[in-house]
Amino acid sequence: MIQIQKIIDNKKQFLDLLLLADEQENMIDLYLPHGDLFALYDNDLKSVCVVTHIDNNTCELKNIATYPQYQSKGYGRTLIHFIFDYYKHTYTNMLVGTGETPRILSFYKSCGFTISHKISNFFTDNYDQPMFEDNIQLIDMIYLTKNLHAK
Repeated sequence: MIQIQKIIDNKKQFLDLLLLADEQENMIDLYLPHGDLFALYDNDLKSVCVVTHIDNNTCELKNIATYPQYQSKGYGRTLIHFIFDYYKHTYTNMLVGTGETPRILSFYKSCGFTISHKISNFFTDNYDQPMFEDNIQLIDMIYLTKNLHAK
């Protein structure tokens, strides 16, 4: 049975999983202390995500990760729909930023996000070494948005 818990203390215990989605620990350290961390369990830990406050109307999904052996089984999608419901009474919009890879963009779009804007050279300017996803070097950060009040 799937259970999702909000983690209040010792968030760094989930670092191994968070590093799957954001490979540089000092970047995670920028948002983890003040972010809301959620962990999805189905017998054992499968996925985590971190959501941060941007302003009174907007929050941002900063990190979502599922252990590789559990990917494509619906855990990430379940966690995203949970946080949509969790935050719909607090915020109007949710942002998520990702690299420009077709598979990841397709996943977020299938969850109801639409492309909003991009930050050129984000990955090359902010990470110590080149980042790759699906054999594509990440250069620009693509932001997507979701209206949490839309049906």
